[in-house]
This record gives sequence, C-alpha cells and structure tokens, in this order.
Amino acid sequence: MTHAETMADTVRLVIPCRPEYVGVARLAVLGIASRMPFSYDEVEDVRLAVGEACTHAVERAGSARATIQITSIIDSQSLRIEVTDDVPAGTVPATPSEEAQALADAGVDQQGLGALLMEILVDEVKIDSHSGGTTVRLIKHAPE
Repeated sequence: MTHAETMADTVRLVIPCRPEYVGVARLAVLGIASRMPFSYDEVEDVRLAVGEACTHAVERAGSARATIQITSIIDSQSLRIEVTDDVPAGTVPATPSEEAQALADAGVDQQGLGALLMEILVDEVKIDSHSGGTTVRLIKHAPE
C-alpha cells in the first residue's frame, strides 16, 4: 500500500437540527459517497442511512435549538460517517406527525426501526448516546 492509499480525506458539514436541512446532508453525502468505488445502489444506501440518522436527531430535538455535524472520512478501504447531534438527553420531542403517531399507536418502535434500516443499508452501525447528544457511526467498506 502506498502512502497516498493510506491517507484519508475528511469532510465536515454542520447543519441546524431541523427537517428542512436533512436533504442538504443527504445531498452532501451523495457527492462524497460517489467518490468511492461504490455502485449506484451502494451510494443510495449510504445516502439513505445518513438521512435516517439525521431524521432521528430531528425527531428527538423537537423545538430545541440543536445542530447536527456530519463527518465523512474517505480512504481507499471504506467510507466512515459520523452523524453527531447535540440534542440534550431528556429533550421533549415535537408533536409527532400523523404517520408517526399511527406507528406509535400500533406499537412500532420507530427508533428501533431506524436503527435496523441503517444496519441493512451499511456494513457497520454503532450508536452512542450520552447526556450531550448522540453519535451514529456508519461504515461502508469499499468493494474488493
């Protein structure tokens, strides 16, 4: 492996933790993932996983003023993405949408569903929650 192959590029994006900015995160990650030797479907999987992580933060934030930082680390072997929010623990979520309320009434755990979806879309998922927010780590390995 050459020195150039071991070097990683890092891209950071900070957005307000509001629904209208989730699309910005998805578009940015789409461009970043397109730099990797992923198929079209794999790029879309990464984009959807990041969108899910951001949406989860937005839902937990409610009306609280918070931010989401998306850090993408690109190297020859993988794309690693961290989606970190600063939504404090105990923040009261916004009033759920009709769809979200219908799922809750049916006993569906939306957060568990989102985590399962991310696990299906990328190779590795790790979620760390603490009093100052949550970090979702997503890894998609480059094809061999």
